Amino acid sequence: MKVLKSITLVFIFLLFSCETEEFNNNSNDDMDDTGEEMPSESIVLANAFPNLSFTQPLDFQSPDDGSNRVFIGEKGGSIRVFDNDSDVMETTVFLDLRGTISTSSEQGLLGFAFHPSFESNGYVFVCYTPSERLSVISRFTVSSTNQNAVDLTSELVVIEIPQPATNHNGGQIAFHTDGYLYIAMGDGGGSGDPHGNAQNRTNLLGNILRIDVDNTQAGLNYAIPSNNPFISDTSVRDEIFAYGFRNPWRMSFDTTTGKLWTGDVGQNEIEEIDIVEIGGNYGWKLFEGTSCFSGDCDDTGLIPPIFEYNQDNGDRSITGGYVYRGDAISTLQGKYVYGDFVSGRIWTLTEDGSANELLLESGLNIASFGTDASQELYLCAFDGNIYKFVVSEN
Repeated sequence: MKVLKSITLVFIFLLFSCETEEFNNNSNDDMDDTGEEMPSESIVLANAFPNLSFTQPLDFQSPDDGSNRVFIGEKGGSIRVFDNDSDVMETTVFLDLRGTISTSSEQGLLGFAFHPSFESNGYVFVCYTPSERLSVISRFTVSSTNQNAVDLTSELVVIEIPQPATNHNGGQIAFHTDGYLYIAMGDGGGSGDPHGNAQNRTNLLGNILRIDVDNTQAGLNYAIPSNNPFISDTSVRDEIFAYGFRNPWRMSFDTTTGKLWTGDVGQNEIEEIDIVEIGGNYGWKLFEGTSCFSGDCDDTGLIPPIFEYNQDNGDRSITGGYVYRGDAISTLQGKYVYGDFVSGRIWTLTEDGSANELLLESGLNIASFGTDASQELYLCAFDGNIYKFVVSEN
């Protein structure tokens, strides 16, 4: 994320940090600041684990293994595990890479994902930056004697991606129902994609990648899915699923429709939300959102965002979220919930992009969203807390 890199954001963090456990959605107002109707259900953020605190939490994941455990990834290099219980008092370090990785600017432990067969094979995949010039996706295996810890000696480096700068590293990884691993990579950093990576498909930056981690080929520790879109083009990297992204910060699959959603952080004007299609070109750096950024302004063949917002109102860095598929909040059902790291605002968006509603003014630096085993929705905030979306009892 571009916003993690500057001293200015240290002050933003201090300004927006909040120690209260709930944030009301100002339900007395029927309209948001764009004149759109607010949800009728009063939704608040509750501190999900009030006895715990975290340091720059960046990812929230739950394995499909029946254990009801929650895993939180921290930027500094650790993944912590605990029972999904509001009264939980302590965590266990599941993976510890602290002190062995680069945490400069937007680097660190940026994402992790459990293999679809995690319950039987114990595989967890992690995206992190071992140095300022490299991102890696590694596979670790859970210890045979402790289900709450990985065996550090089990690391298998699956793929390495050179990084020209310490920002725009992306880093979200996720498995789809097709069994493949999807990897979100930013354009490599610098202002305005100075190396032209996002439109240059000979490298892996500025793309959503898709690889098969259950097979290997040609000396790789992974294989290329046979239906990846560019495998017949020898001038394009076979791993690319879609391209033209600046910094796709947080992506997720809708568990009902299977569609892949991502927020893409803008340069100086526009933040965007994309539904990612196979082989799609999402425009950066030719376009920032739907606004021409460079080149001849020809948008032929480009896929525009389904929704965008400008940065004029203090919203400056989108954090992609999830399509809500839980049971606890009826008014969120089927809506994409996302936020902004800088302003702390949280919105909902319909799949066709036609209805965007302000849900909450959280006052938080929202780094990531996540779901538990019941598909209830949470967010990771840089005040050190994990919050859960709930219906107010008032």
